[in-house]
Amino acid sequence: MGQRDLKAFTLLAELAGEEREALAEVLEELCLEPGTLLFDEGEPGEGLLFLAEGGIRVDSSRGEEPAELAPGSCLGAFSLVTSGPREARAETTSLSRILLLRRSAFRHFCETEPRVACRLLEAILCETARLSRAALELPRP
Repeated sequence: MGQRDLKAFTLLAELAGEEREALAEVLEELCLEPGTLLFDEGEPGEGLLFLAEGGIRVDSSRGEEPAELAPGSCLGAFSLVTSGPREARAETTSLSRILLLRRSAFRHFCETEPRVACRLLEAILCETARLSRAALELPRP
């Protein structure tokens, strides 16, 4: 998998080609059948998932509507830096190709490619800020 594959992810859009290439080298590629549990609510997070192909359904016991994720989606970014419990359950809905950045690989990546690791964290924080602003703009019931 090369940096072209990673160009499809909005989260990685601001990274330069060589930065995406360096990141591609530490990603683990998983090909999963429909109905594969990626993680369950309450389990410790172990890394950031990039959905390259297929679909993922995310739901929570908090009663929120389930979300259907399409290719180009990412989930689990905070688990790169913290080992807290997952707040939702995620399962593939179709044959899926997932690119996984495990926390252990990210920590090693921080030592070998600190500039790229910082750029990835900046992108995650920018996306989190965008989502927070959008949530604040939602009408109140």
